[in-house]
Amino acid sequence: MTSHPTTAPAMVHGLDPSIPGHLPAHLAVIMDGNGRWAKARGLPRIEGHRRGLEALRNLVRAADQRGIRFVTVYSFSSENWRRPAEEVSELLGLLRYFIRQDVADLSARNVRIRIIGRRDDLPDDIGSLLREAETSTAQNTGLTLIIAFNYGARDELLRATQSLAARVADGGLAVSELTEQHLSDALDTSGLPDPDLLIRTSGEVRLSNFLMWQLAYTELVFLPIAWPDFDAAALDGALIEFSHRQRRFGGLNEETAGQARGQG
Repeated sequence: MTSHPTTAPAMVHGLDPSIPGHLPAHLAVIMDGNGRWAKARGLPRIEGHRRGLEALRNLVRAADQRGIRFVTVYSFSSENWRRPAEEVSELLGLLRYFIRQDVADLSARNVRIRIIGRRDDLPDDIGSLLREAETSTAQNTGLTLIIAFNYGARDELLRATQSLAARVADGGLAVSELTEQHLSDALDTSGLPDPDLLIRTSGEVRLSNFLMWQLAYTELVFLPIAWPDFDAAALDGALIEFSHRQRRFGGLNEETAGQARGQG
């Protein structure tokens, strides 16, 4: 049996990870701004993506140290294929480099990798590398890193709906029996908790077709910095912001509920 190092969650000034709800169990990140970061420095866009990969490494390390159990990152959307062919080729090259160079290190740190997104139209070598990353880390029990690659939320919802429609057509499921759980189980994220916190960098304030079903009650934090400048301090700031939010999931918080009961 392989032993993995374990560490206590890192203390963040202004936040106590031992208090339930202070830390998100599942963090989602839209890593935005690589190209603009590079342009502002007179560098080619690929250099921004390379620095963005380093920021991803730092994110996984910092999230693991702070006791976050799941991290989902938007690495390549189904719309990114529309970018110039040279940039797409460079991005795929970075993915190949990440899997070949980083997966062994992540596995040694007990990180499990899971890939979400459409796979039936990927180049064969990319599909093989994604399967390799998953299978080689499948037995790990630490942080789960979910990589959204060739992913789009509308496509995910369409594929899930098609899957459920096929079950209904085959007689395995009645329309009247369909529930939200059936749809959740048909999504790429089946078996994962919904994100508690979403961070998006670069100052853009939108979801960009990312986890639209799963983010229904997620707390959103938008940061003005470009992704290559994201570091542990930026993560801690977002975590502190999260700890101050009151999550009601459509209901009432304790104070408001008490006032309502008093008025009743």
